[in-house]
Amino acid sequence: MTQRSQRRDVAVVTPWYPTRMSRFMGAFVRAMVMATTPGCDSMTVYHCDGWSGQRSAAEDRLTWTAQRELLARGVPLGRAAPGAGLRYIPVPTRPGRSFAELAVRYAEAIKTTLRGAPIPADVVHAHVGLRGGWTALENAAPGARVFVTEHATYLRMLLEQPDSRAMYDEVIGRADGFFAVGEPVREPLLEAFPHHAGKIDLIPNPIPFDNPRPQPVTELRRWLFIGNLIERKGVGLLLEAFAKCHAEDPTLTLSFIGEGVLAESLRDRAAELGIGDAVTFAGSMTPDQILHAMAEHDLLVHPSRLETFGMTIVEAIAVGTPVLVTRCGGPQETLSGIESAASEFIDVTDSPDDIVDGYRRLRARFPAGLDFALAQKTLDGRYGYPAVGAKHHRIWFPNAEERTES
Repeated sequence: MTQRSQRRDVAVVTPWYPTRMSRFMGAFVRAMVMATTPGCDSMTVYHCDGWSGQRSAAEDRLTWTAQRELLARGVPLGRAAPGAGLRYIPVPTRPGRSFAELAVRYAEAIKTTLRGAPIPADVVHAHVGLRGGWTALENAAPGARVFVTEHATYLRMLLEQPDSRAMYDEVIGRADGFFAVGEPVREPLLEAFPHHAGKIDLIPNPIPFDNPRPQPVTELRRWLFIGNLIERKGVGLLLEAFAKCHAEDPTLTLSFIGEGVLAESLRDRAAELGIGDAVTFAGSMTPDQILHAMAEHDLLVHPSRLETFGMTIVEAIAVGTPVLVTRCGGPQETLSGIESAASEFIDVTDSPDDIVDGYRRLRARFPAGLDFALAQKTLDGRYGYPAVGAKHHRIWFPNAEERTES
């Protein structure tokens, strides 16, 4: 059996990871963990979960002091994914702090949890530039290599904060590698930091392709939305569009999976439109439950106003479910070259009629006008777990010998 000269011990630092309370938050981070854990000797996720609350500055200091005392007593090791451990680290915050100020606190949270010792890993993979990247760099062991993946939709807002912009510049400079999940993320970084243009590379989010639906879709009747019920996701327009289509075909149904500030108003509006019996609000679900739900529906409708990647649309196509999606940034890049193979694109507008028209176009060419075999083969080669995991491994472990069986 060949022995490797370099152990593959990895730590993941992230402000987002699925929890019982927020099952969507950080699903893409969990996917990255599942894609990269195979082939590593060990992997531990450090999830610094921001607990925001309305507190005065004095109250915030007292809360943080008390939390530090608790963290110093130790954080139990849980399970992040098969083969990966999880250190869950609550971090109390309050509104009004800049992203840089939050990053300083997150870094202190991990340092307190480890009692001042560095993160015990030779490779640290951080998610998002400051609360992940800065936190990782401030706690990495001497000689450890730190890599950062950025996928935040709020990036432009962050870069408008002078202290956060300066810290971000330092993070890119100090990191051993820096990645954006798509051009909509890379573009504002290149605008802000042209001197780092040669360092900001592209590596996509990974998607599982091993959960095909048991039976192919035969008609586009059961609509599905997955995501946070917030304005940016276009859920209000979706409901209005569904009502118009339901008036033409009363057999249509719509399921919302997710939670958010618009949940109650959407329920009220569905009742006003007379479609309450056709619309279901399922709340949040685990990643496995979401994949099951995709296989039970006929069409994923993704009317977001802005996405940096569009992970849900690739997951749906991987399962075998057609997609109606807006040209909101990431999806155009994600589905480049196979735009019509398993999906129909619509523009980002303020009219539900554009969603209705897109549905009619997709329905008119379904199923003969789609090519799921092509779409799935293409996307698996781009975003499948083995493909994305291998890309990270080649970068993380450039001098490691290949594993061989005895």
